[in-house]
Amino acid sequence: MTARSRSWRALLVSVAGAMLVALDGTILLVAQPSLQRDFGAGVEQTQWTSTGYLLAVASLLVIAGRLGDRYGHARLLFIGVLGFGAASAGIALAPSLPWVIALRVIQGVFGALLQPATLALLRLTYPPSRIGRPIAIRTSAIALAAGAGPVLGGVLVAYGGWRAVFWINAPVAVVIAALVLTVRPPSPERIASRRLDLTGATLLAAALALLVHTLAGVPQRGWTGAPTVLGLVGAAALAAVLTWHERRTAHPTVPHEVARSVPVTASMVTLLVISAGLFGTLFTATFHLQDVLRLDALACGLRVLPLTVLMVLGAPVAATALRRYGARAGATVGTALVVAGIVGLSGLGPSSTWTYTGAAFAVLGAGFAAVMVTATGTVVGDAPPGYAGVVGGLKQTAMNIGPTLGIAVAAGAGASAGSTLTTATSSPSMSPALLVLAGFSALGLIPALLLPSRPSSSSPDEGVDDSGTGDADGRSGSCSELARQGGGVHRG
Repeated sequence: MTARSRSWRALLVSVAGAMLVALDGTILLVAQPSLQRDFGAGVEQTQWTSTGYLLAVASLLVIAGRLGDRYGHARLLFIGVLGFGAASAGIALAPSLPWVIALRVIQGVFGALLQPATLALLRLTYPPSRIGRPIAIRTSAIALAAGAGPVLGGVLVAYGGWRAVFWINAPVAVVIAALVLTVRPPSPERIASRRLDLTGATLLAAALALLVHTLAGVPQRGWTGAPTVLGLVGAAALAAVLTWHERRTAHPTVPHEVARSVPVTASMVTLLVISAGLFGTLFTATFHLQDVLRLDALACGLRVLPLTVLMVLGAPVAATALRRYGARAGATVGTALVVAGIVGLSGLGPSSTWTYTGAAFAVLGAGFAAVMVTATGTVVGDAPPGYAGVVGGLKQTAMNIGPTLGIAVAAGAGASAGSTLTTATSSPSMSPALLVLAGFSALGLIPALLLPSRPSSSSPDEGVDDSGTGDADGRSGSCSELARQGGGVHRG
């Protein structure tokens, strides 16, 4: 097998695996109301079909990446995608909602195995100077998958019921697994600290699971509710114990080479903050478009569509800028565009035109694409040798926690204005939550300024990673159920 053939096969597998996860997330949102009616369940019970998956994924991504670094990313991807498909088939046959929730958790475990591997395969197959283009292709495919998810889900639910949404994953997963067998990536560099520390892994998983669960409950309980306060204190305590343990163990879960890398750490923080701003804005804006301006799902989706379009089209433009001007400029400009887009959306009112709304969403999408180009390119290109998996897992973790944090910030801002977010958006003016989110997103300028100021030979020449959506990645296109499901768009 030639190097070129190996590279393209790795790219195909990476794109297919990432698209499978992105489609599953947005399709599920359309299927949840039908699933709820079928089982006669409440909204909170049904929401656990998303929350359970999110908890499993967010808590295990770094550990899965570590396992990939040790046992091989192609192997982890093969196991992950087959398990993901098998769990989907099991959900389609589930006799009750508890079975669906349990199988969604299992599906999340396998989803965690496959996601870091899709990025790590690219890092192993392409040199840093050429990795930008495959990442750009991957991102565009994810954005398209996320945008097509609600439409495909609507067709499947209309003609086959909610179970058809999960049935479709099974044959697709088998095809992807067969493709994985044709990929022969170079073996990662052997390193002494490849052993997995079970104590550190357990502490990390527990801290992340508790944090995500606590943040997911903020829209219902508020930031000052006892469960929220106790959850945050517990997560902080676990994080402190984890930090203490990691400094003293010979084989930390997050290797010292990764933790000490300023570009990688700064990129992670930027991704966390900006993804929080994006999804918190979508959560707030879609409430306003549907509940205040009384737009139907289709009209709402059309208003948001420019965001997805600019994410896809902006990727190659942002990649060129990254190659010419460096990571610091790309992240700074992208963050500024995200803030400008959020501020623009904060001015939405009954008289706002489609052009104004679409332009604001377009600016938001262009900024998010620029940040993703820079941050993902830096994470993948600057990953220390032998740690492509754990770095990919950290990146995906940021993209899973960010949306949950953003929705929590939006809900808290609505409550602090004197009412719940739903009540705040029932007035003709937009909720002040968007201005809070704009200020929160502006914090992304701090880590952006820590990124390299000049292009280097290790910088991606073109590229952007998912979004979103994603994984949480690319999930910005599902307008119709975003607000109703408490932000579940990023949890599928």
